[in-house]
Formats: sequence, C-alpha cells, structure tokens
Amino acid sequence: MRLTGQLLCEDLGEAAIVMQYLPLHVGLTRAETGCLSFNVTPTHDPLVWQVDEHFRDVVSFRAHQQRVASSEWGLETSGIERRYTITGIS
Repeated sequence: MRLTGQLLCEDLGEAAIVMQYLPLHVGLTRAETGCLSFNVTPTHDPLVWQVDEHFRDVVSFRAHQQRVASSEWGLETSGIERRYTITGIS
C-alpha cells in the first residue's frame, strides 16, 4: 500500500517546524514493522515537501497512522496541509 503527495506549509514558520521534527519522524517510521520505504523530501519550493510512503499492507499502514497521530511530529504538524493519494486500500 502506498501514500504519495505533498506536505504544504503556509509560511516559513511552519516549514521550520517540519525541519525540526522531520528527522526523528522519518527515523521512527522507517523502523516500524511493515514500512518498506518512507521519504519526505524538500521540493524547489521551500514550503513544500514531497511525501512517498510504502507499507507492506493495510495493517502496518494503519498502525503507522495511529502511532503518528499521538507522536510529537503528529501534534506539532497537525495544522499543516497535506494533499495525499492513498492506493492499496479497498
């Protein structure tokens, strides 16, 4: 199952939050059972990050989402816009 899309900051303040919390978020996610790949990369626009996630199955993806919801990353970035497409969930 895959998620792809963008994280869109409104301003440099939001972008600073992403930069502050992203390294730990990426490390924790890549260590999760069922995570096949997880990349959040800056684009040419300093307010936009490309997000690409690949999980083994729906169960591991949902476990990831549950962990993230209560994580420092999830709490600190909850107000930042996300535009994602998820495939592999029926």
